[in-house]
Amino acid sequence: MQRRDAWVLFSAATAMAAFFMAVPVAAQEGNAEDGADVFKKCRACHDVGPEAKNKVGPLLNDIIGRKAGTIEGFTYSEANKAAGSKGLVWTEDVLSQYLENPLAFMPGTKMAFAGLKDPQDRKDVIAFLKKHTK
Repeated sequence: MQRRDAWVLFSAATAMAAFFMAVPVAAQEGNAEDGADVFKKCRACHDVGPEAKNKVGPLLNDIIGRKAGTIEGFTYSEANKAAGSKGLVWTEDVLSQYLENPLAFMPGTKMAFAGLKDPQDRKDVIAFLKKHTK
C-alpha cells in the first residue's frame, strides 16, 4: 500500500471515529432519569411504580410488551380494546408512535393528550417506563 493510500484510509477512519464520538449517547437512546421528568406530564392521568393504581388512564407498570387494552379494572375506549384484540402490543416502537400523537395513531382513543413531539422526550419516557417493566 502506498503512503498516500494509507493516509487517506487513516483520515477517513479518524473522521468517522470523531463523528461517532461527537454524537451524544442521550440522542441515541433514552435516558430514564430525564424520562422521569417528562413523565410529570403524564402523572395527572397515569400512575407507575409499586403502589400504582388506575386513574383517568391505566397504570403503566409492565406496559412494554403488554397487549393494548388489557389492564384489569380499567375501562378502555373501544378503539384501544379493538387494537388489543387485533394484536397490538406496546413495543418501544409502537409506544413512540402512539406518544407522538395518540389521537392520530389510534382514532377513538380516550387519551386526550396532544402528544410528545420531541423524539428524545419519547425515548426518555419509554426508558423510564422500561424501569417499571419486569
